[in-house]
Amino acid sequence: MAKEEIKIIAQNKKAYHDYFIEETYEAGIVLSGTEVKSIRMGKVNLKDSFARVENNEVYLYNMHISPYEKGNIFNKDPLRTRKLLLNRHEINKLIGYVTRKGYTLIPTKLYLKRGRVKVELAVARGKKLYDKREDIARRDAKRELEKHFKEKQLGI
Repeated sequence: MAKEEIKIIAQNKKAYHDYFIEETYEAGIVLSGTEVKSIRMGKVNLKDSFARVENNEVYLYNMHISPYEKGNIFNKDPLRTRKLLLNRHEINKLIGYVTRKGYTLIPTKLYLKRGRVKVELAVARGKKLYDKREDIARRDAKRELEKHFKEKQLGI
């Protein structure tokens, strides 16, 4: 079977800066028709969103989907809570992670897979300020090394 066609709509780049990503899950999401049209146009923001397990179901909070221009009365609240669709086994694993101190669920990507809107949900642990500084220093050192290597290759 050929590689599945995935079109990334939105990414939460801040998540990789603020959290250590432990594990990721693919989840479906319950949406209305106008929300899907707005997502296909790319009018979605994952920046401050997070997920929570309540009553053995997973819900996504603060994901902003702009109202569809031609949606009139069918438009929903842009910040409403949305249910995520996961297997019971996956939900039980997530409950195990979240009950541990310091773990949270955050969406890292929103994408289309075979015409369906999917969310990549990550189990994450918050970074401290010194961890963020360490990552920045490591990234800068790598960039300098690549620059030096490139100059050496070109004979400059």
